[in-house]
Amino acid sequence: SARELSTRNYGPVFEEQPVHTLFPEGSAEEKVTLSCRARASPPATYRWKMNGTEIKMEPDSRYRLVAGDLVISNPVKAKDAGSYQCVASNSRGTVVSREASLRFGFLQEFSAEERDPVKITEGWGVMFACSPPPHYPGLSYRWLLNEFPNFIPADGRRFVSQTTGNLYIAKTEASDLGNYSCFATSHIDFITKSVFSKFSRLSLAAEDARQYAPSIKARFPADTYALAGQVVTLECFAFGNPVPRIKWRKLDGSQSSKWIGSEPLLQIQDVGFEDEGTYECEAENIKGRDTYQGRIIIQAQPEWLKVITDTEADIGSDLRWSCAAAGKPRPTVRWLRDGQPLTSQNRIEVSGGELRFSKLVLEDSGMYQCVAENKHGTVYASAELTVQALAPDFRLNPVKRLIPAARSGKVIIPCQPRAAPKATVLWTKGTELLINSSRRPDLMTKAFLSLSPISLKSASAGNCQMYRVNRHFNLPLVWFFFLSRVTITTDGTLILQNISKSDEGKYTCFAENFMGKANSTGILSVRGPPGPPGGVVVRDIGDTSVQLSWSRGFDNHSPIARYIVEARTLLSSKWKQMRTNPVNIEGNAETAQVVNLIPWMDYEFRVLASNILGVGEPSLPSSKIRTKEAAPTVAPSGLSGGGGAPNELIINWTPTLRDYQNGDGFGYILSFRKKGTQGWLTARVPHAESLHYVYRNESIGPYTPFEVKIKAYNRKGEGPESLTAIVYSAEEEPKVAPFRVMAKAVLSSEMDVSWEPVEQGDMTGVLLGYEIRYWKDGDKEEAADRVRTAGLVTSAHVTGLNPNTKYHVSVRAYNRAGTGPPSPSTNVTTTKPPPKRPPGNISWTFSGSTVSIKWDPVVAKADESAVTGYKMLYRQDSHSAPTLYLASKSRIDIPVPEDFTHAFVQIRVTGPGGDGIPAEVHILRNSGTSMMVEDSVTRPVPHAVVITTNSLVMVALIRYLEL
Repeated sequence: SARELSTRNYGPVFEEQPVHTLFPEGSAEEKVTLSCRARASPPATYRWKMNGTEIKMEPDSRYRLVAGDLVISNPVKAKDAGSYQCVASNSRGTVVSREASLRFGFLQEFSAEERDPVKITEGWGVMFACSPPPHYPGLSYRWLLNEFPNFIPADGRRFVSQTTGNLYIAKTEASDLGNYSCFATSHIDFITKSVFSKFSRLSLAAEDARQYAPSIKARFPADTYALAGQVVTLECFAFGNPVPRIKWRKLDGSQSSKWIGSEPLLQIQDVGFEDEGTYECEAENIKGRDTYQGRIIIQAQPEWLKVITDTEADIGSDLRWSCAAAGKPRPTVRWLRDGQPLTSQNRIEVSGGELRFSKLVLEDSGMYQCVAENKHGTVYASAELTVQALAPDFRLNPVKRLIPAARSGKVIIPCQPRAAPKATVLWTKGTELLINSSRRPDLMTKAFLSLSPISLKSASAGNCQMYRVNRHFNLPLVWFFFLSRVTITTDGTLILQNISKSDEGKYTCFAENFMGKANSTGILSVRGPPGPPGGVVVRDIGDTSVQLSWSRGFDNHSPIARYIVEARTLLSSKWKQMRTNPVNIEGNAETAQVVNLIPWMDYEFRVLASNILGVGEPSLPSSKIRTKEAAPTVAPSGLSGGGGAPNELIINWTPTLRDYQNGDGFGYILSFRKKGTQGWLTARVPHAESLHYVYRNESIGPYTPFEVKIKAYNRKGEGPESLTAIVYSAEEEPKVAPFRVMAKAVLSSEMDVSWEPVEQGDMTGVLLGYEIRYWKDGDKEEAADRVRTAGLVTSAHVTGLNPNTKYHVSVRAYNRAGTGPPSPSTNVTTTKPPPKRPPGNISWTFSGSTVSIKWDPVVAKADESAVTGYKMLYRQDSHSAPTLYLASKSRIDIPVPEDFTHAFVQIRVTGPGGDGIPAEVHILRNSGTSMMVEDSVTRPVPHAVVITTNSLVMVALIRYLEL
């Protein structure tokens, strides 16, 4: 409970620890106090150690305790200087404080011996040694000239080292004559003490006006060690004439913004690891320069990265503690238990910053400290370990009293009693013991229950097995349910899946360990979508609406939010959500109007309820009803037409579906008139399946436009009319012929035909194109071949003709009704065919980047067309595109690339009759000349001829191909 937590005992926690103390010798103060205070319950008692040995508080001792503070009366350096540590203890454990040193500060007098005079040539540099007396801690230094308080200023020409106390004058002047004394001051808290040395006289010899280069005399150490966060000061001063100027630089990085510099000094505030590196001091004047280098090395006291915290752990459990610290050098880590060193033993393993316990026992409770240390300091982290042994207790975390669950969903019921060691957990529902499907009763802990099976002879037991509980929980008879939807996790959480109404009831978690036992109970109520409504009744049946009523179903522990109405028709077995009045049916309603129904349609209705958990199961369907009839409300669609016999008008439409007929006695009413006239003709077409109407009248001209519209009717009335469509009457064949027909032979087997088109105003239908008829001289026109064009083109290319043949040609227009009259015929004679013999005796010669190819001319025979030239197809290889060359004579020159090796060439004749048969040659590169000699044109078989020219071998492969 909260009261228990507020009064719980705990081990000492330091609120104040001793700090390093400096006590000035000869101080009027007669005591030193080292502070120590710890918060603890019960209150702590205190002890102190000096240099690791406990201080005995005798009645007449100079040591006494005031609360937790150590007070030392009349401290003496010889007895009391050392390291002190506070030890705080109570019944929960012991902790030790950090170590604090007590030191004594002092400053003795300078030596009484006279100091030697110094003589130097004017213009040269000089150094006076301070040689301070014994002291602690460090001093600050100034120098007197002749008398107090005439202190020498640091003006760039003169410099007082705060490291050694020495005085440096870079270049002496006449004003420097006099007596010099070192003035040293000690600062301890608010006490200041100063001493000064005997005077040393400076005399100057005759001036030496010569200038000389700098020479550094005061220099910082080669290695300067500093702790992160401190202020680092480097000194550098040089003799020279003129007085040198001092510059500073960092050799291995950029200058820090934390630098504070006056020329002989470089100060770095709050020094960090980024300031580590090599620094150079440069002294320079007009005669030259001098440099000196040294390193700054940064180190750090230990600093915690990870600490231990107070921990409560169960008896018998394992525990791992770890702590980590940063520092330079790397800190070492050790452990203390109740102020004493802790090492590995039995169940405890100590490894650097790791502390591991196996199977905790009550005696492991206590105060633990992790200690990290290096040569610069020590840090302590403290924590209390409490090993608990508790009987199960549900007071802080009982099972939830009311447990809501969604039907078909999943519920998680934690069982988390406070217990140490961890309790064994069992769950029951009423008197039913719940077990994972993968576990059997004999796996349950014997310390918890003693179970014995009871034999069942009834086959109705199914997959259940009954056991008797013999002790502890007084459950005389329980059933074990091995269901895959029941899961009990290793931490005792009960998970039920696919929840159903039968899962409602009391669920109890039983927890037990060797300290005792306890239980906690919650009640599970299953919430789900509502059950199905009942008694759906249809009344007030209209043509487009009905009134529904129903009875309320179970809400399954979650209020019904709204109802949904669904319906299906004889046209479809699929249920669809319907529109209702009101649009949203509240959960407390039991009636609603269904609207937007189809007249004269068979319907079944059902109702579904919904709540926040979803939509429930539907009610049983209502009895089947049919809505009342109504006049059609939709005009038929797809109005079109055309075609048919002369003097006919054919009108087509899409039959209206059953959904839109709205009543019995369904049919169609057509209205039509010749475009441009006033009166409408009507026709009544019965039957819903009708899809066209034919109107015949001798007065109907070919391809006459009519305006047409349609509407539906049934025995309740007529529906709306459709939009007006234009439909043409039947077409007739064209009445006029094309004229000015011209035919021209193109090749021995082809001709081009052109004509003037017929006038559109003369058409009795839609012109589809023209038909070209052609027949040989001497044949009848009825045997003519025919070629048709599409659209309004006025020319055609005809192929497949016989060479050197006279043809008659005529052209006709055609439409859907047929072909019109022919044009006057014209004559054309095709040309003679090209020569059949291919070019022969092909030879070629390479000259640089050109190949010259020549062949024997081809002479046409009497029945062949004349040769007007030659065509040559040139192809570099089988993958490249060919190039066409034209030649009027029997030779041609072709450019070739420098890396040319071979090519394929086809050569054929061309003339009015077209192209002849080709000869194909495979050309191979050679510096000489090659020639292919053809044996006979009657042998179109590939063959090779090998000709040797100038001892070079050339190969030509020739074959004849028809294109």
